[in-house]
Amino acid sequence: MKAIKRIMPSLYKGVIHLMWFKNLLIYRLTQDLPFDAQVLETALATKPARPCASQELATYGFVAPFGKGEDAPLVHASQDFLLIAARKEERILPGSVVRDALKEKVEEIEAEQMRKVYKKERDQLKDEIIQAFLPRAFIRRSATFAAIAPKQGLILVNASSPKRAEDLLSTLREVIGSLPVRPLGVKVAPSATMTEWVKTQKAADNFFVLDECELRDTHEDGGIIRCKRQDLTSDEIQLHLSTGKVVTQLSLAWQDKLSFVLDDKLVVKRLKFEDLLQDEAEQNGGDDDLGQQDASFTLMMLTFGEFLPQLFEALGGEEIPQGI
Repeated sequence: MKAIKRIMPSLYKGVIHLMWFKNLLIYRLTQDLPFDAQVLETALATKPARPCASQELATYGFVAPFGKGEDAPLVHASQDFLLIAARKEERILPGSVVRDALKEKVEEIEAEQMRKVYKKERDQLKDEIIQAFLPRAFIRRSATFAAIAPKQGLILVNASSPKRAEDLLSTLREVIGSLPVRPLGVKVAPSATMTEWVKTQKAADNFFVLDECELRDTHEDGGIIRCKRQDLTSDEIQLHLSTGKVVTQLSLAWQDKLSFVLDDKLVVKRLKFEDLLQDEAEQNGGDDDLGQQDASFTLMMLTFGEFLPQLFEALGGEEIPQGI
């Protein structure tokens, strides 16, 4: 199979789809919830993804994370982990198209009726134009995946945008009735820890500073410096830090398994699973698509089970808000 990958990489990628998250927003369950795969499946089925009707701007609902068709389950369970996915379908109306049509309509009315068109009428005309254009608008679909680890009390969303994650979590809350979660926080500001790592040229155990960072001046309207493929131990970088700039994004590696970019909001971006893990998933998954997806998802979650506690510890430990 590896020989096939080398000879026809694009064809291979089109055949086998692996489940590796690219980004990570981390949420802590604040109460124990009995996540049963079958009960969750029934709940998600009450709000399936569907196409936009002709006059709808957007729809949102759950889809099968693996496979297609009516028989594909909406919940994929592996060991103690659950994987779900939601799809947003939206009609894209470029603002410039609406503005141009509105301007043309207003000019036409003002010329024909010899009167001024004021805001209330403009807004009504704009709504009419949008409704007229909607059936011809472009359709855009996007999927968001989330992994639930009940024993660890975590929900991990494959997104870098909190809004996108909240869309999924609020819809999940809607169908199951309750979802007590909050974004996971740490005791020390990530920017302080990352700045210290670059200053001392040494990260926490099992973590390694790579060659990319973002430096930000803490003063109001302060500048931002983005460094890529740079030696972060250089005098130039150290000089910026000595003038009070802080590290707000930093590329890191963990053991020999992951590389990623961490930002000051504790968002993990551009996650890359190294060949060691990809090869292991490939060997465990066999030759079929579903087997490969299941093997990669399971291995990813087991890896997160090691990685995340070490990341939280490296950032000063998890912060537990008072009263929880």
